[in-house]
Amino acid sequence: MSSFAKVYEAQEIKKTSLPQFNVGDTVDVGVRIKEGDKERVQIFSGVVVSRRGGGLRETFGVRRIVDGEGVERVFPLHSPNVVSIEVTRAGKVRRAKLFYLRKRLGKQQRVEEKLNAEHIGKVDESRVKKLTAEEAAEAAKVEAEAKAKQAAASRAKREAKAKAKAEAEAKAKAKGVAAGDAKK
Repeated sequence: MSSFAKVYEAQEIKKTSLPQFNVGDTVDVGVRIKEGDKERVQIFSGVVVSRRGGGLRETFGVRRIVDGEGVERVFPLHSPNVVSIEVTRAGKVRRAKLFYLRKRLGKQQRVEEKLNAEHIGKVDESRVKKLTAEEAAEAAKVEAEAKAKQAAASRAKREAKAKAKAEAEAKAKAKGVAAGDAKK
């Protein structure tokens, strides 16, 4: 991959607070699902059987058993549809890919738990983008401008609403006076 592509990918990666997880760990993956015009988050929990790729294209595969049938799903790590990843249990494995679990049945599919796992609950530090002082100041400036713009928009909306309400009251008052003159 060219250096340009690496720089571009680094800019495009939005998720920086991803947890540390390895193959063999049991994870709960929150997946955003759209049903018509409604949107909800569904949890897919299972054992991580593979990790593949790097950068923006990195994916991980999760396997679980549903009604006695094995279900595997591959998730792009940086997808906006992957809302959350939570490590519930660390697995003790000696393979990079756990595809051999497909052939196993029942209790043989279980992965032994790693009791002294240190990565549970930790954020993957290699993915945290380190900002220089200039970049941090620039980000703060952009954020402040966005807040000011939002405040001005909400203020204008409130003023327009108040003006419309005053006009409606004046119109109703004028109608009431006109109706009173017509009765006399």
